[in-house]
Formats: sequence, structure tokens, C-alpha cells
Amino acid sequence: MQNVEIKKGLDGVIVDETSISKVMPDINSLVYRGYKVQDLAENCSFVKVAYLLWNNELPSTSELKEFNNKEKNYRSLSSSVTKSISSLNKNAHYMDTLRTAISIIGSNDERTWDSSPEVNLDKAISLLAKIPTIIAYDYRRKKGLDIIEPDKNLDFVENFFNMCFNKIPEKEVLKAFEVSLVLYAEHSFNASTFTTRVISSTLSDLYSAVVGGVGALKGPLHGGANEQVMHMLKEIGSAEKAKTWMLNAIKAKKKVMGFGHRVYRKGDSRVPTMTKYAKKMADITNQKNWMDMSDILAKTMLEEKNIHPNLDFPAGPAYFMMGFEIEMFTPIFVMSRITGWAAHIMEQNSSNRIIRPLSHYAGSEARELPQMH
Repeated sequence: MQNVEIKKGLDGVIVDETSISKVMPDINSLVYRGYKVQDLAENCSFVKVAYLLWNNELPSTSELKEFNNKEKNYRSLSSSVTKSISSLNKNAHYMDTLRTAISIIGSNDERTWDSSPEVNLDKAISLLAKIPTIIAYDYRRKKGLDIIEPDKNLDFVENFFNMCFNKIPEKEVLKAFEVSLVLYAEHSFNASTFTTRVISSTLSDLYSAVVGGVGALKGPLHGGANEQVMHMLKEIGSAEKAKTWMLNAIKAKKKVMGFGHRVYRKGDSRVPTMTKYAKKMADITNQKNWMDMSDILAKTMLEEKNIHPNLDFPAGPAYFMMGFEIEMFTPIFVMSRITGWAAHIMEQNSSNRIIRPLSHYAGSEARELPQMH
């Protein structure tokens, strides 16, 4: 048999170049357009970071105002989208609702096949605005609560909380949520982003690519990991049981969600910032047990396997303490990652070549059909 080196999972394969983001090992930091993500998280609004990812530079005051106004004007859903959401099974996962709603938004857009930079940017802003509305609508209809329409007088994060819970929490909670959105916004050629680029490379439309991204992000080895982290913490139950649980999991070679990363070897540079805000949430809500458990789990994993936690590890309990249902965590990830996906879709379109890797055939040799009777 021919000796072929196969890179399972495309591990270590460089398939293209990007100017959007990079993990820089020398400074152990993820950067967006050259800016350290932890600096952006502390100092910039999520919408400002969205502008940066899509336009290569941070906006001026007037550019940000125009961008904000456009986002606010696109928040409402058409009746065809709300009717479709309402027709879905109430037990359907929020990611399934998102996937369906985005498909309908795309099918209603007469510009679907127009992938010019200007139109794609407009589509991206529209999805940035509508995805929070879809999630909030789905949450309230599942709970049997009255739907709360988006409010143009509220900023992006305030509006989302208000649509979900009919109230706006304290500034510390809003800040912690906004920080999570900035940290989740973009991460180079991860599975869902690569999916959007593969779809875009066929010259399919932006909506189709985003729907593909949603499908990839749903998986527990990718976006769904933040949900699994919270299920794990609830299963463990208390800080006293955390070390034993982790030692048993390691011994059983169990996959522990929220740990390890294909790119980071010395720890995910986003984790310290998110952990800081998760601990603030623990203080505000008096739910320190989740972070006490997390600290012991992280310490045990590092001592035993030298594996660091990734962003999902502090983000899961942070969202839970904010009042979000566990099944909402990955859709919130979509709320953020739509920025990175759209940036990559537009970059792929700007210098496109269809992505079509080869495979090594390991099946039967050529053979004749048996005689048919």
C-alpha cells in the first residue's frame, strides 16, 4: 500500500492565509486585527469589536454611531420568521431554532446571490442584530411568556437581557456578558469558521455559510462544550467532591469538557479575563460554589495531566449565574461568533479558490461484480 502521511483533522495543515486573527505564541495572546483580545474585552464594546473585525480598523465616533444605528434598525424579525419559530417543537434545541430562522431570513432576502462586499456587510449587520432577537423570542415562547420586542433605545447587550428577562441587570453583569462576547467573537480557522469558508468557497451565499457554521458549532467538541461544562459542574455538585471526580475521570480516560485546545499549549489566553468576570458574577449572585469547584478541577487537571482550561470552562458557569438556561449557552456563542464567521466569509470571497482537499483511499482494490442470478 502506498505510504501516505495523513493529517487527521487537518492537524497542523495551513490551508490559507488570513488577516483577521491569530494566536501569537510569543506573547501568548489571541489578537484581532493585531489588537490583543484581552485589551479589547476590557476597553471596547462588542459592537465596536464587530466593526473592527469587518472593517480592519476600530471605528471613529461617527462611524460607530452610524454602525450602532444600523444594528438597532435591523433587530426586528419578520412575521414569517416568528411564525416559523412558533411552529417548532418547544423541546427543539435553541441551535435548531437558530439554524431554521437564519435559513428563513436568507430565503426572504432578495439579495441572497449578491455577495458583493457592501451587500455581504449589510447582511452581516442584519444577522448580528437579529440573532439575539431570535434567541430571546425562542426563550420566552418556550417559557410561555409574552414576547418582548427589541428596543432601539437600548444598547446591544442591554437589549438582549431586556428581551429575555424583561429587565436590565446591574452594570457588572452587563460588562461580564459583553466581555464574553468579545472573547468568543473570533478564533481563526476553528471548525465552524472553516465550515463557513468551505461553503463560501463554492460561491454559495452568506446565509448558507452561516447556517453551516451553526451546525458545526452545535457539536459538543466545539461550541457545545460550554453547555457540557455546566452539566459537569451540576453533576459534581460541590467543591468537596471536585478533586475526586476529576481524578476518577482522568483514570477512566473520560473526555473532560472545557479543557485542552488544539492551538494553545500554554493555556488559552482568553481564560484569565473570562475567569475574572466569572468570579465577579459569583460574588454578585452569591454562587461561589461554581467557581470554587472550577478552581479545584483546573488545579487537579493541571497537576495530573498538565492540561489547561479553555474559554468554555469559565464561560459556562458565568452564563448560568447570569440566569441563562444551559441550552442557551451555545446560541449566545453564535451571537458573538457571527462576527468572526462573517469576517471570514467576506475574506474568502475576496480571494476565492474552492476548498477541495484530497483523501487517501483505503478501501477494496478494483473488483468485478459477482454474477447476478
